Amino acid sequence: MDNNRNMPKTKEEWQKKLTPEQYRVMFEGETERPFTGKYSTSKEDGVYRCAACGNELFSSDTKFDSGTGWPSFDAPLAQGKIELKEDDSLGMGRTEVKCAKCGAHLGHVFDDGPTQTGKRFCMNSVCLELTKKQ
Repeated sequence: MDNNRNMPKTKEEWQKKLTPEQYRVMFEGETERPFTGKYSTSKEDGVYRCAACGNELFSSDTKFDSGTGWPSFDAPLAQGKIELKEDDSLGMGRTEVKCAKCGAHLGHVFDDGPTQTGKRFCMNSVCLELTKKQ
């Protein structure tokens, strides 16, 4: 994967910082199993950050239950927090969502969201850490 542009770390440094599952999903492009992530049904208020670098990515205000088994949001926290990249893997056209700070794979975005944005940012829970509102 073409990551770590803005925050270079070696493979060994990322593997030391992250769990094996986080590393596989964030830096080898795998996906966690649906309905297994800690944030798939969470309704707690706060800001979701990149588990690798701490970049603020999504607000709980934009989170919704998509029924897919992964946490879903209708918009990023702010412009420039994420990067989008065409993903033709698995024989289907999708748009990959990456952390703009460290380049980690977070999930995919689809144009079938139920809110006014029409977007569904379908993220892997292992890629996120929730900072709860105080």
